[in-house]
Amino acid sequence: MSLRSIQHKRHASIGLIMATAFLLGACGGQVPFSAQMKFAGQLPPPPPPPEPPAEPTPPPRVEIRDNKIEIHDKILFEVRKAEIREESFGLMEEIAEVLKKNPQIKKVSIEGHTDSVGSDQYNQDLSDKRSKAVMQWLVDHGVEADRLEAQGHGETQPIADNETDEGKEKNRRVEFNILEQEVTQTKVEITHDGKEKVVDEKVISEAASSEESAKPESAEAKPAEAKPAEPKPAEPKRAPGLTKSK
Repeated sequence: MSLRSIQHKRHASIGLIMATAFLLGACGGQVPFSAQMKFAGQLPPPPPPPEPPAEPTPPPRVEIRDNKIEIHDKILFEVRKAEIREESFGLMEEIAEVLKKNPQIKKVSIEGHTDSVGSDQYNQDLSDKRSKAVMQWLVDHGVEADRLEAQGHGETQPIADNETDEGKEKNRRVEFNILEQEVTQTKVEITHDGKEKVVDEKVISEAASSEESAKPESAEAKPAEAKPAEPKPAEPKRAPGLTKSK
C-alpha cells in the first residue's frame, strides 16, 4: 500500500470522528458515561447488613396450670382499700380474656389474702372485699357471674414471712383456683400404618380434688364375743324303789 493511500485513510478516519462528535454535541451536549468499569482484582461489594433479630415474645402473664389460673404479676389495690388501681386494668383484661377463651372452666374461686398488718378481723374483711371487687370487675367485662365466686382468707394463709417487707408484699395477693372444669377424654388407636385414630371422645366434668388427709381408724379393742354355754349332760334316772348305796 502506498504512502498516499495510508494518509488518505487516516484523513478519512479523522473526518469521521469529527463528524460523529459534531452530531453528538448537536443532539444534546455531553453524554454521561454510565458503564461501570471493572478492574482485575477488584473485590465485590460487601453484602447488606443482616436484619436485626426479632424481639422475643414476652411470656404470658396469665396461664392455666392444672387447677389454677396462675398470674405472673400482681393485681394492685389502693392502700387499705378494695379499689383496683388503674395500672392493673391491663392485667385484669388478660384474666378476663383467658376465662372467655376457656369455657370448659366452669367454676373459679377468687381468693384474697393480706399480710399481718392490722387486726385479724380487719384483714379478713379487707381480703373479702378485694376478692369481691375482682369478681365484679370481671363480671362487668363479660365473664359470666355463675362461673365465679369470691372469698377472703385474711392473713391466715401466708406464703412468705410476714416479718419482712418482701414477705408482706408476697402475702398480699389474689389467687384464682379452678373448682370445676370439663375435661375431654380421648381414646386413640394406632392403625397398621402407625397413625393415630380417634375411636372415642367424651367430655366429663371434673371437680378439683380436696386435700383432706384421711384420718387413721382408731384401734379400739373390740369386746370378746361371749361363747354360748355348753349344755350339761342329763343325770340318769333311778328306777323306783331303789335307794342309793352309801
